[in-house]
Formats: sequence, structure tokens, C-alpha cells
Amino acid sequence: MHRDWGPILEGSKTRDVFARLYGRNEEIISKQIIRYNELINSFKSIFPDDENEIQLFSTSGRTEIGGNHTDHNAGHVLAAAVHFDTIAAVTETNDNEIVVYSKGYLDVFRVDLATLDPIEDESETTTALIRGIAARFKQLGHAIGGFHAYINSSVARGSGLSSSASIEVLLATILNALYNNNSLEPALLARIGQYAENVYFDKPSGLMDQMACALGGFITIDFKDSEKAVYQKVNFDMAAYGYHILVVDTGGNHADLTQDYADVPNEMKLVAQTLGKQVLRELTLDDVLQNIALLREKAGDRAILRAIHFFNDDQRVVDQAKALAENRFTDFLKLVQESGSSSWRFLQNCYSNQNPHEQGVTLALAVTETFMKKVQAGACRVHGGGFAGTIQVFMSDEHIKDYVALMEGIFGNGTVAILNIRPEGTLHLNRLLDVHS
Repeated sequence: MHRDWGPILEGSKTRDVFARLYGRNEEIISKQIIRYNELINSFKSIFPDDENEIQLFSTSGRTEIGGNHTDHNAGHVLAAAVHFDTIAAVTETNDNEIVVYSKGYLDVFRVDLATLDPIEDESETTTALIRGIAARFKQLGHAIGGFHAYINSSVARGSGLSSSASIEVLLATILNALYNNNSLEPALLARIGQYAENVYFDKPSGLMDQMACALGGFITIDFKDSEKAVYQKVNFDMAAYGYHILVVDTGGNHADLTQDYADVPNEMKLVAQTLGKQVLRELTLDDVLQNIALLREKAGDRAILRAIHFFNDDQRVVDQAKALAENRFTDFLKLVQESGSSSWRFLQNCYSNQNPHEQGVTLALAVTETFMKKVQAGACRVHGGGFAGTIQVFMSDEHIKDYVALMEGIFGNGTVAILNIRPEGTLHLNRLLDVHS
């Protein structure tokens, strides 16, 4: 018989943990207790015959703070874990099969661990991610085995908070806990998630999303060596300064933006290749400026502007991390605003030239900048890949209510998410709560 999780979730230890993960608001903590109870009850109803102890897991989403489109040219990025997360109730099984149910999805994801090679028909599915993560564990010499899982994610798809990386790292964390005694470092779990996304899900992505979800807090990542990306945590408590990060969903359809997204790294790399290198990180801004005539002929003006953005935003990440570490929050906000301006003017990823009449991102930035000027607070920038979707806003707590009302009046109810920075990375909660089998 399973233990009664009710008293554990209501206990002071769990409340302290949830305060760190989700924020110190009692109403929010109570909602999370209800959420975890529902998770466990749903698991029991789906897998009524499971006898092994239920294990709880949580992996955050992430928000990109600095370094817009710098990772793919071996630059720096600054990211942070957020309180929106993917949670799972899990039991170990002995049938060598992974079975995953997810709230809101009718499909059941099943992977027989006897077959770990990529399957073409699974491309771009959760099943592919599960298979890829298990395969990478085995390739690296780590143990794998079957489990049953029920997942609930508050990281909305299309929110720009990286729901896919959150799930990838969560799945890797489950295998790490059940079959490897939690011996693998979070950074390795992130790399395993990226491998599954690149090779099995068939999406070429960098490592920033998975690293931020795995490590927690603010982190900088240097992608100079893509095989050995160097990361460093930055200790900073934004709430102590009376500020929160907000993400505004401006809508827009991402379906037709594949070429827009691909053009950014391709044009940057074309500049580098024209000057005899593979990526911009191997050059300097002076190298580009001294060869503009050649680059205009071979790569075009927009590619040059995007290269200029890369060099400036790459350095801004270093400056932003230093400002946070030294508690120079005003300087940090100024750098955020500079980054946003550079993305708008030089990187040019705030709207698509294919559909210039739809400019939700630029409209949101324009309205936000007007609001910030009025209240003399804040900073804003395009969030993530751009062209459609979300903007990121740093806003003082005293003005958040008015700002949310303004933006939701334009883009609709529920389009503004207020984020808490989560200091903890991916977690096996049983360990944290001292709940042992």
C-alpha cells in the first residue's frame, strides 16, 4: 500500500520547499499542495496496481535573460530558471518499458527499452524524447530501466519558457534517480536532454534551455566550445529589489516562421565564413567593420547588422552577469534595455518580413516603453527566438498591477505571466522532503 502523501504535502518541510520553488505567497503554496495531491491521485487512478513507492520530481522552465541569438555562434547567454515547472509522479517497474501519461494529452507514450535506435515516424514526438534520453544513458554507460509516470506541466507550450527542455531534463532526472542513485550531475542531464532533442526529436537546438532548467537560478553559459560549454551560477535575488520578470504573450503564429528563425544563424555564419571562420565568436567586431564592402557583396546588409548585434549582445551578457554579481541592478536594467534595442534594430527579429502587418512583439515593446517612461521604471526586450510570441519585461512590483491591466487590455486576459526566479534546479523531491522508500 502506498504511503499517505496528504500529511507530507501539508507539512512544514514541504511548505518551506514549495516557498523556495514557487514563491513565498501562502495562496500560491496552497495551490501547489493541491496540484501535487491531484498529481498523485491521478497517478494512482491510472496505475492502480503499482506497488512500488511513488517518487515525486520537479523540473523548472526557463527564461532567457541576455544573449539573444548568440548561442548558435558560440557566444555567451544569461538565463534563469522560473517557478513554472513540470512535475511527475513515478514508480519504478521491472518490465523494461517506460510508460508516460501527461495531463491534457490523450496519447500515451510508451517506449520498449529493447529498441533504442531512432525511429523515423517518432520524430518531433514525446516518445522520441523518451527513447533518445534512455539511449543516451545507455551509450554513456549508465543504467536504465522501466517506469510509470504521470506528468503535469505548468510550462505552457509556446510561452517561450521552454516546455520541451523542462520535460527532457525531467525524464533524465527520473532515470538518474531510479537507476543511478542520483549520481549524474545536473549539467550532464541537460546534455542528455539536448542529445535527445537533436538526434531523436530531430530539432537542432543549443544547450541553454536544458542547462537553465537543470541548474536553477541565474546562470551564464559560454558556448565557445560547444562540446564543453562552460557555465557559472550567478547569485542574485531580484525580489529583494522589488522587481519581477513578466512575460507577455502577444500571440502570433509560429508555424510559418521556420525560415525566419533559420536565417538568423545562417546569416551570422555566412559573415564568419566569408572572413574564413565558421562562427562569429572566432572573429571580432573590428574584423567585420574593416571588411564591410566585401561583406555587403557576399552576405548582404542584414547579415552585417545581425553580426554587429552578436558582438554587442555577447559582451552585454558578460556585463550583465557582472552587474548582477555586484548588485548593480540599475546597470543591469540598462543593459537589458540596450539588448532589446539591439534585437529590434540590428538583429531584426521582432516581426517577420513575410507578414509585416502583424507586429504584436513590436507593438508590445512600444506600449511597454511608453509605460516605463511614464513610471520611470523597468526594462523590456523580445523574448526568445522572436518574430512572434513573447516579450520579457522587468517591472517594479509597485507598477505591476497597472502594467498587467494595460497589456491584458490589448492582448487578452491571461496573456501576462509574472515569474518568480527559482533558485533550485531539477529535483527528486523525495530526497528533499526526506521521504524514503
